[in-house]
Amino acid sequence: MTPNIAESRSGVILEGRVQGVGFRWWTRGEANRLGLRGTVRNLPNGSVEVYVAGPAALVDEFLTTLRGGPPGALVREVRAVPVPAALPPDFRIVA
Repeated sequence: MTPNIAESRSGVILEGRVQGVGFRWWTRGEANRLGLRGTVRNLPNGSVEVYVAGPAALVDEFLTTLRGGPPGALVREVRAVPVPAALPPDFRIVA
């Protein structure tokens, strides 16, 4: 019997040099590697918004990885934000 693993959900805004460096594509790849679901999108002010859901340990690993970012990125600040009620069944780049 498989134990019931509670889903963890998190929302963050990443600020710094996070647009124009492939951040969304890299984020989707990391989320898919970990089997997480959620969304990533660029915001008009130059930041990136990420919502993620999945097993708590994997969400924590993902958030730690986001703080480093892909090559060329420089994450200066990570702010927690409320997570919307509905997230997609996979991980998507949204407009």
